[in-house]
Amino acid sequence: MAIIINPIDPVAFSVLGLPIRWYALAYIAAFIAGFFMMKYLTNRKDSEIFLTKSQMDDFLSYFVLGVIFGGRLGYVLFYNLPFFIFHPLEIFAIWHGGMSFHGGFLGAIAATFLFVKNQKFTKGSMVQNSFKILDILAVLAPIGLGLGRIANFINMEVMGRATNSPLGIIFAGQTDIPRHPSPLYEATFEGLILFIIMWLLYWKTNLRKHTGALSGMFCILYAVFRIFCEQFRQPDAQIGFLTSWGLTMGMTLSVLVFITGIIVLFCALRKKK
Repeated sequence: MAIIINPIDPVAFSVLGLPIRWYALAYIAAFIAGFFMMKYLTNRKDSEIFLTKSQMDDFLSYFVLGVIFGGRLGYVLFYNLPFFIFHPLEIFAIWHGGMSFHGGFLGAIAATFLFVKNQKFTKGSMVQNSFKILDILAVLAPIGLGLGRIANFINMEVMGRATNSPLGIIFAGQTDIPRHPSPLYEATFEGLILFIIMWLLYWKTNLRKHTGALSGMFCILYAVFRIFCEQFRQPDAQIGFLTSWGLTMGMTLSVLVFITGIIVLFCALRKKK
């Protein structure tokens, strides 16, 4: 028997008539948590890279803009380009939802490289220092992924395929068809479990001594978890399945992330400490 729940209002509260949505709060909470955890990791004596308070503040600006612009642009290009061609102003309506992990992923990488390029680090090349920062982000990124997927569930977005499983969810008054709560599956695997694994890899192995290794591991693990969760997620209606045997856009992009992770990890481990 399916689980019947009442829809959750996507607006958490209002300030002076301005609606504050759970989706926005998820991003804000992720950025704040990530900022303080990154500050902690980069200020340790055994950290591979040190960032001053001023550099941390600057990096946060770069990173936030990179994730938001990259995530939105990725959704526009990968998932719904025809719609946005005819409704260009909707590109800026991010409160309606529609953010792509893969776009945000590219945006975060670009923002990191741009930040490092504009800084004056006394040690290491631009590429080395960029990957040292990306290695730390690889540990912290699952926090944002988990919170974002919970916000997706609240918004009743990217819900799963129809199912007779006892895990099926029916939103009262919205649909009579029980569906997999795929955002919660993704919050568990791409958020909680991935965070635990990356945290253990950071502290319990010597991978962080190999610049780029943690970044590679993040790409590999994320891709595996995302492809698994895509088995339960209903493809976006405007795209559907890309093949008759069930290939989705999320799987396709994740395969590219997986290959990238293999290459980065291989390059990182073949170099000396």
